[in-house]
Amino acid sequence: MRLVVAGSPAAAVPTLRRLAASDHEIAAVLTRPPTPQGRKRVLTPTPVAQVAEELGLPVLEAARVDDEVTRRIAELDVDLGVIVAYGALLRRAALDTPRHGWVNLHFSDLPAYRGAAPVQRAVMAGDTRTAATVFQLVEALDAGPVFASEPFDIDPEATAGEVLAAMAETGAEVVARVVDGIADGSATATDQVGEPTTAPKTTIEDGRVDFAAPATAVHAHIRGVTPEPGAFAHLGETRVKLLRSHRMPRTGGPADPAPSLAPGALTLQGGALLVGTADEPLVLARVQPAGKTAMDAAAWARGLGTLDGKVLA
Repeated sequence: MRLVVAGSPAAAVPTLRRLAASDHEIAAVLTRPPTPQGRKRVLTPTPVAQVAEELGLPVLEAARVDDEVTRRIAELDVDLGVIVAYGALLRRAALDTPRHGWVNLHFSDLPAYRGAAPVQRAVMAGDTRTAATVFQLVEALDAGPVFASEPFDIDPEATAGEVLAAMAETGAEVVARVVDGIADGSATATDQVGEPTTAPKTTIEDGRVDFAAPATAVHAHIRGVTPEPGAFAHLGETRVKLLRSHRMPRTGGPADPAPSLAPGALTLQGGALLVGTADEPLVLARVQPAGKTAMDAAAWARGLGTLDGKVLA
């Protein structure tokens, strides 16, 4: 089949590479325009655009699929559109342009977590399982019938970025199977079952950590907003990014008991920096104070001198 593949971030790259290596033909790759990146704000193509150029594939850059982009896709005479995190909605005219419409790889067990941030919201909620789901794209948000869904276990220490990277590889294989099935007529889609939940895009404020919550919730929150928008708290007037946390190891014995700490209070124990929560302390492993590079959290704490009275809030 002739395909148009739409996507922008790194999470879409495994699907692009997998389809480029298949027996199907990619007529064009649709991605968002370059954006300023880094401190110097250098105009940079999307990860998908960069890989498409590497593979020698034609690229269409557009912030939205308007009438002109729809016309250009129609001229390609494609059989199927494949979309992974393109970053814009498709209207009815665009949805109807490929002969078989569009299929979408979504990183949740639909209808759970419909929306822009399914992995982040699942990790923030402390979920232990999700799925990579391929469904028929319709005008309603992530509501189309499902072709295939591959369960995925969430590592209890993994950040949302790490979970998404692993799921992107799994999802690429699911997409390839569905595309093959549509090509040979064996693919069937079934309506989504269950009560939908939503996963709205995260904001900077979503990164603020509340240490008055239990340790499990704080740990899940930090993981869920890493790397974007990034977990943070304040030590006095200093904003501190919280890059990595761990649950306290459980020895099962009375030796070296966890200290009793008020929410946000800091202490060093056994070479590790602990922060208090609503129940038990949490280990902070890496931090980045404002204006500095990322560093070992315990080393940062030792540089503060005494921790008495120092509280992250």
